[in-house]
Amino acid sequence: MTTHAVPTASTPRRRARTVATTVAGNFIEYFDWLIFGLYAPLLAQHFFPSADPLTALLAVFVAYATGMLFRPLGGILMGSLADRRGRRLALLLSISLMGGGSLVIGLLPTYASIGMAAPVLLFLARAAQGLSAGGEWPAAVSYLMELAPRNRRCLFGSIFAVSSAAGGLAASALGMALSATVGSQAMADWAWRVPFLAGAALSAVLLVLRRQLGESEAFVRARRSGPRPSLRRLWHDHRGAVVVAALFVVGVTVQTTTWTTVAPALAQSRFGLPADAVYAAVTASIALSIVVLIPLGLLADRVGVLPMLVVSVLGFAVAGPFVLNGMSGGPGRLVLCLSTGLFFMSCLTSVLPKIMASMFPTHLRASGIGLPHAVASSLAGGLTPALATWLAGHDRLGWYLGLLTVTALLAGVAGVRAVRRARPDGELPEEHGASAPEATSPAPALVGSVRG
Repeated sequence: MTTHAVPTASTPRRRARTVATTVAGNFIEYFDWLIFGLYAPLLAQHFFPSADPLTALLAVFVAYATGMLFRPLGGILMGSLADRRGRRLALLLSISLMGGGSLVIGLLPTYASIGMAAPVLLFLARAAQGLSAGGEWPAAVSYLMELAPRNRRCLFGSIFAVSSAAGGLAASALGMALSATVGSQAMADWAWRVPFLAGAALSAVLLVLRRQLGESEAFVRARRSGPRPSLRRLWHDHRGAVVVAALFVVGVTVQTTTWTTVAPALAQSRFGLPADAVYAAVTASIALSIVVLIPLGLLADRVGVLPMLVVSVLGFAVAGPFVLNGMSGGPGRLVLCLSTGLFFMSCLTSVLPKIMASMFPTHLRASGIGLPHAVASSLAGGLTPALATWLAGHDRLGWYLGLLTVTALLAGVAGVRAVRRARPDGELPEEHGASAPEATSPAPALVGSVRG
């Protein structure tokens, strides 16, 4: 194994570029994920038999679900790859899969041209994007937390959360701009391909930029002196941490899915608000959350993780159900309600990466994050909207509001447990007196790719 030093983060400007290169993958992931959902009706028209539009649309949503199903596999495989061969390689692979899936969808011939090959290739593209989505998060979070200065880890985590919100906002804005520019007919004919090709182009640019990344010193030290990572070792030595992390992610995912997906849908179906007003309220609320995330990350670095966790959990458990049930007062009130939920969510997402990363030792960090995060987020994220819709349709929304309180408390208990489970060998560099070059320098050092 050989390494060579690279000055990727030797200056504030280079460090900022390294952070931007890392979080940009999360931006592209959320951009591509939302684009697929936005254009589901158009994809149904082009890639499935059109005799039954409803069946075609359901088939597209099955393709969407395929991506969700492959996320756990991506978290397991690429988390393991990041621990064995390096964060850099996992980040390169994840963005390649995401961009490749977008490129295939953007250029894919229609069902009328190639028959059943069209839906088969669409499913394969979504599978690749699901693998990417499952692997990007643990590799990027591990890398960011290992690079971040000790007093800036929540700030780096909030930047990561900003990239998610910005990706969804960019997808929505591009869709609206395209529709307004070319018209509905052109959108149905060809312009729907533009966002997918844009996602592929962004991925190609990011792939080039990520090739210049070096490995974190924490990983290189663990690779040199630590035990060989494996999923078997992870489960044998840290199964308690894996279970706690999974419960924490379940609680977090139910809350985030509620305020980003369920609440806008209920605003239309239950409270009768017009679709354009709901879209505008969602856009405004996401923009507000982007504004507050960085200050919340800075605050968390000053006051600590636990106060932010308590504020978020109490907000979701106590105020959340009342706010969610009060969206019927018009667009202005909807913005206030959604913004309130997203504020509590931002308090949580700003500290989530640090909490998760500090639970596992460096040589198992990406696997330890990836396995519970991908499995729990896929299950909770996939089932929450369906459960909310079913309960609301049977006039049992109160049951769902009770579920919100229970899962908020679950997130709180598991989060506190996660913080207290952090052990000296599971802490990030320079914690507990560990000697690391980045502890005494203003910017964490990076080293070149590790080659076995």
